[in-house]
Amino acid sequence: MLAAPVSAVRSSILSSFRSAYAYVRPWRLFFDLSAFSLPRNYTEASNRFRRNDTYFSGNNTIVTLTIVFFSLIYHPISMIIFLISFFAWITLYFGREEPFVVIGRIVDDLAVLIVLCALIELSIVWTHVELNVFVGLISSCAVIGVHGVFRDTADLPLDESEKKMAGLICGLV
Repeated sequence: MLAAPVSAVRSSILSSFRSAYAYVRPWRLFFDLSAFSLPRNYTEASNRFRRNDTYFSGNNTIVTLTIVFFSLIYHPISMIIFLISFFAWITLYFGREEPFVVIGRIVDDLAVLIVLCALIELSIVWTHVELNVFVGLISSCAVIGVHGVFRDTADLPLDESEKKMAGLICGLV
């Protein structure tokens, strides 16, 4: 009797993880050391950062979450709360394909976002790990910034808007 609801919840969580993980690019491409080089000027550096940040957005999210998670290593209660909130974000916000329904009413994505952000903020304040989270976020910004600026974008495939700008797709309306 209990097996059916547990199975449904398990399959829902697994499908949420699969749909959220679809935004992650291959890690071999992310860590390809042969693709790292110094940019020639500031314009190239900013273009590289924008392109890498867009292309590797899922990977950058995982890097940020991992660094923030490890910044809480000396606060086990905070780590548990972090994991619970991580699963809540995946299940309630990123992994949903259908509208979120509570008591027969559809809940707007903005409302879900506000509630999840408020819960995160309350848990950070309640467990007194503001400085740890801040240092983790600053560290992840530095790691992502260095990766974005120094990783060359020549081997990355073009997306649709870049193909149009390069004249590879005819823009007939």
